[in-house]
Amino acid sequence: MKLDQNVAAVVTGGASGLGAATARALAAKGVKVAIFDLQEEKGQALAAEIGGIFCEVNVTDEASVDAGFAKARDAHGQERVLVNCAGTGNAIKTASRSKSDGSIKHFPLDAFNWIIQINLVGTFRCIAKSAAGMLTLDPQEDGDRGVIVNTASAAAEDGQIGQAAYSASKAGVVGMTLPIARDLSGEGVRVNTILPGIFNTPLLAAAPQNVRDALGASVPHPKRLGDPAEFAHLAMTMIENGYFNGEDVRLDGAIRMAPR
Repeated sequence: MKLDQNVAAVVTGGASGLGAATARALAAKGVKVAIFDLQEEKGQALAAEIGGIFCEVNVTDEASVDAGFAKARDAHGQERVLVNCAGTGNAIKTASRSKSDGSIKHFPLDAFNWIIQINLVGTFRCIAKSAAGMLTLDPQEDGDRGVIVNTASAAAEDGQIGQAAYSASKAGVVGMTLPIARDLSGEGVRVNTILPGIFNTPLLAAAPQNVRDALGASVPHPKRLGDPAEFAHLAMTMIENGYFNGEDVRLDGAIRMAPR
């Protein structure tokens, strides 16, 4: 896909971290970027920085997503690019015994469902609605009508203790990538997914420095946390390389996550 001022993009979770880096990379190509996020202050600031637009969107809410796409398309036109970075996680064992009184409890199903709704269903909701809009566009010279890039996680394959919900949600994103790419192949829409490892995002920024250092040292090479710009670089490759389709790619410095 050729990226320039004639192309519009939507980046979910675009106010910070991996999404913000991708939004900046797209804007640097002249692309008109709409940021979908719940962090209004950060989202508005980034939109002003890159000449884009901020849309307050909750990916678990149908009306909110519809309103976000309507606002983005009113400002920029129909998007040719969708990058899904909105997501979250939790850490709860499937079942556990209290060390203090021996009581037993299990993973609350509402907490499990919450992660699935955000990471998996929210991603698919945005894909389906964006893809339907992309089909209204004429293809570019290379045949692309649109490109979709999703964010999974190394946890989709190496889930750690307490990550049953998170791993299931991200494995679902991986699992639906090829079928969706096949669904949309006849319409000229490509779909790929990135599985990032341990990245230097706002979530990790809150951790003590010694924890961050230990996490970086656990990566085989290079021994550091991933830079969001490196995620954005791969996302841009997936978007611009017309033969990149139906793929799930780890971006993790060769790390394989230990149980804990």
